[in-house]
Amino acid sequence: MTPIDCLIVDDEPIARDIIRTYCAHLPYLHVTGVCGSALEARAVLMQQKVDIVFLDINMPVMDGISFLKTLKTPPQIIFTTAYKEYAVDAFDLSACDYLLKPFSLERFIVAVDKAMEKLQPTARAFVETGESKEDDFLFLKAEGRIYKVMHDDLLYAEANGNYTKVRTAQHTLLPAMTFSGFEELVPKSKFLRIHRSFIINKSKIDHIEGNRVFIQNTEIPIGSNYREQFLKQIGLS
Repeated sequence: MTPIDCLIVDDEPIARDIIRTYCAHLPYLHVTGVCGSALEARAVLMQQKVDIVFLDINMPVMDGISFLKTLKTPPQIIFTTAYKEYAVDAFDLSACDYLLKPFSLERFIVAVDKAMEKLQPTARAFVETGESKEDDFLFLKAEGRIYKVMHDDLLYAEANGNYTKVRTAQHTLLPAMTFSGFEELVPKSKFLRIHRSFIINKSKIDHIEGNRVFIQNTEIPIGSNYREQFLKQIGLS
């Protein structure tokens, strides 16, 4: 997938190093610059396009909030700060997310996913597909491999934190992608959302019992908010 260009702006060297290390865990993130001040970052943004800025707030000369106000067409901004009192101001300026130091890698990934959804609605992390949705397969990247998965082999998908657990006839895959991202990749005529955390291949249903669907001895719940639509989609309502 297309690399996402990132800029790190923080006056603390340790904080810059932590963010750079976190970025290194996500191979689709490309750190194009590391700045110690807002003015230095402004000079970088005047010279090159950046997709995401990891921006500290409490910095000398110009703080992060003031810096963001100077940008006419800002990139996706993820604030990284030790001060929670600026959160309202940050979101008033349409910041993508607000990370309170010290933040975990897991929380960092959640913030990046939010930015990715705004930058590339149909190109999610760790998903590679050069074909349209009319094709009968997709490519999923997981555990250092790229798997070609036929729609017919897909059984169901389950939301699993920052990953999506994809169960196929042969494998259980954990591509690092949002659940909504997976939903966009599969045809709605074949794959049904029956719960906030489950998408199933309707052709693989063995039977339905109460508020449960059974697929190859796996019991999957039907969410109350999805039941009526699900029954319509399989012609029972």
